[in-house]
Amino acid sequence: ELRKEVTRTLTANNPHIPRDIVRFSFKEQAYKLVDDMDQTAILFTLNGYLIHKDSDEGRRQSIRSSIEAEEALVEEDEAPVEASPEAAEESESKDEESTGHAEAAEEGEEEEAAEQVAAAEAEEPPPPKALEKKLANQFNFIERSTTTYQNPLREKGLQTDPAPFETFSDNVNQWYIYDSYMEELERLEKAKEKEKAKPVAVKKEDKKTGRKLSYVEPLYGDSLSKVAKAAKIAERMVNLNTFDDIAQDFKYFEDASDEFRGQQGTLLPLWKFQYEKTKKLAVTAISWNPKYKDLFAVGYGSYDFMKQGHGMLLLYTLKNPSFPEYSFSSESGVMCLDFHSDHPHLLAVGFYDGNVAIYNLKKASSQPSYKSGATSGKHTEPVWQVKWQKDDMDNNSNFFSVSSDGRIVSWTLVKNELVHMDVIKLSADGTTMQGPEGLQLQMFGSGTSFDFHKKIDYLFLVGTEDGKIYKCSKSYSSQFLDVFEAHHMAVDSISWNPYHLKIFISCSSDWTVKIWDHTIKTPIFVYDLGTAVGDVAWSPYSSTVFAAVTIDGQAHVFDLNINKLEPLCTQLVVTRKKNKTTHVQFNPAYPIILVGDERGLITCLKLSPNLRKMPKGKKGQEVKKGPEVETEKLEKLLSLVRQPGSKE
Repeated sequence: ELRKEVTRTLTANNPHIPRDIVRFSFKEQAYKLVDDMDQTAILFTLNGYLIHKDSDEGRRQSIRSSIEAEEALVEEDEAPVEASPEAAEESESKDEESTGHAEAAEEGEEEEAAEQVAAAEAEEPPPPKALEKKLANQFNFIERSTTTYQNPLREKGLQTDPAPFETFSDNVNQWYIYDSYMEELERLEKAKEKEKAKPVAVKKEDKKTGRKLSYVEPLYGDSLSKVAKAAKIAERMVNLNTFDDIAQDFKYFEDASDEFRGQQGTLLPLWKFQYEKTKKLAVTAISWNPKYKDLFAVGYGSYDFMKQGHGMLLLYTLKNPSFPEYSFSSESGVMCLDFHSDHPHLLAVGFYDGNVAIYNLKKASSQPSYKSGATSGKHTEPVWQVKWQKDDMDNNSNFFSVSSDGRIVSWTLVKNELVHMDVIKLSADGTTMQGPEGLQLQMFGSGTSFDFHKKIDYLFLVGTEDGKIYKCSKSYSSQFLDVFEAHHMAVDSISWNPYHLKIFISCSSDWTVKIWDHTIKTPIFVYDLGTAVGDVAWSPYSSTVFAAVTIDGQAHVFDLNINKLEPLCTQLVVTRKKNKTTHVQFNPAYPIILVGDERGLITCLKLSPNLRKMPKGKKGQEVKKGPEVETEKLEKLLSLVRQPGSKE
C-alpha cells in the first residue's frame, strides 16, 4: 500500500454541492436529474454603502446636494447684518476718543466729519425679519408629569419646588423607576467583571480534585473554542510526526517471521501512555469506548490496603499518546469503570471507599454528574466492578456494582439522582458465626468480580474472595441458581464468551485460568501459568482466542483452535523489577491489546498474524465469517473435549 501511487486530479468543481437534485420537465413530463449545478462557492459577502456616481441613484443624490447648497447660499445673502450691542459700545468709545483728539484739529476736518455723520443718519437700515413661531402638534398627547421643567429634590424635607403635590408624587415615582434601572445596570456590570476575572485555564487543585483538559477551556465564546479546537488538531499532527514510525507499524507492519515460527506469534510494542501524576499509582481498570475505537479510559488507584490515597481517571486516544484527552482526580482510588454502550459519553466508576459515580464527558466539570453517598446506599467496602445494563421500562439508565461487603446493587438514574436497590447478598460458608454473649452473627461473602450474560438479561456470574463462582438471577435475591467450586483463592476476573452462550472464563491468584460451561460444574480447560493471574479477556474477533496477564510482567495469548494446551505467545511486557501487570483489554476494531501495570504505565501491543488467524475455507469456497461461524467453531472444539474416548 505504501508503494502504490495514487493519482489525484484537482478540478474547479465544488465537492459539497448536492448531486441528486431533480426537477420536473414539462417537456418530457417526468422528473429529470439536474446536471448543470452552480459550482460557485461564496466564501465572503459584505454589503457596502457606496453608490456609483453615474448610476441613477448617484445622479439624483448629486442633484439634490447641489440644490441644497444653492439654497444655503441664497439664505446667507438675504440674512440682515445686525450690529451687536457690544460692537455699538466699542464704536461709541472710539468716537469719544476721536472727538477728544479732534479738538486740536483743524475746522475743515470737523466739517467733513459732521457731513459723514449726517449721511449715515440719512440711510436707515431695513427692518429685521420676524422668526416664524413653530406650532405645537395638537395630536401629540404628553402626560403632565413628564412636562415638569424643574425636577424636585429626592428628599421630601428638602423640597423647594412650588409645584402641586401631584406633580411631586409623579416625579418621585420617576425617581424610583430610575433607581431600579440603575441598580439593574450595576448588577449586570458586576456580573460581566466576574466573568472576565475567571481564568482561561483550570488552576491546580488544592484538594486533589478537579479536571484538566489538554487544551484551553472555551470560557470567552466561540472564537476561543475555535482556537482550542485548531490547537488540538495541531497537537495531534505534531504527535503524528513524532511517532510516525509507530503509526506506520500500527497500520502496515506484519511480522514476516511468523511464517518460520510455526504456530507461535509475537506482540509488537507500539505506544506507551504515561502521565506524570500517575507514576505512583497502579492501573486498576481499562475500558474502550464503544463508539470511538481509538478512545479508552484508565482508572488509577492502589491494591495495597496500607497505601491508599487519591485516585485518577484519565482518557487517552491513540491519536495523541503524549497527553490525556480528559483528566479527573478523586479523593479515593478508582477501582473499576465501564462505558455505556448506547450513551458513550457516560462513564460509571467505582471507588475504593465504596462510592460509585457517573461522569458525563459532555459537561466541562471537574466533578462527577452523579455520585452516591452515605445516605444513598453506598458500599461499605471497595467496589471491584461496575457494569451498565439496558435501560429499564421507563428508559432510565442503570448499572450494577459488586463490592467486598457482599452486596450486588442496582443503581438507577431517576430525576437527576442515583437510586439504589440491593439485588442480592452473597452468603459465606457457615452463614453465621459466634459473637459476644452468644450472639449469632450472619456472615456475607466478598464479591470481587461479575459479568452479565450477553443474551439472557437476567443471568449473571459473581466471583468471590474465597474462590467460588455464583450463578445468579436478577429475579431471585435470596438464593443462587448454582455454585461453582472454581478456585482456591480470590477470583480476579470472570467473563462470558462473546459468541458462545454457555461458555465463560475465570482467572485467579491461584495461578490458574479456567474455561467453563455454565451447565457443567467442572471446568473444560485448566491452564496453570505458574504465578498469580491478574486479568483475562476474550478477543472480540474470535471465539477461541483469549489473553491473560500475570504478576511477573508477562502477557499470554491463547488460541484454542490451534493449540489447546499451551499459549501461542508468552512475552515479557514489563521490564522493571518489582512491577506487576494488572489488566489487559482487546481493542474492539484493531488487532491490538492494552496492558497496564502497577507503575501507571499503559503499553499498547500489536498481535502478529499467527495470533489472529482466521479459519481457511475449502478450495473454490468463500470463507464464512460472523458470530454463527465462531459459535460453531467453539462448539466443535468442545464436542471433541467432551467425548470420553477422545485423545484430545
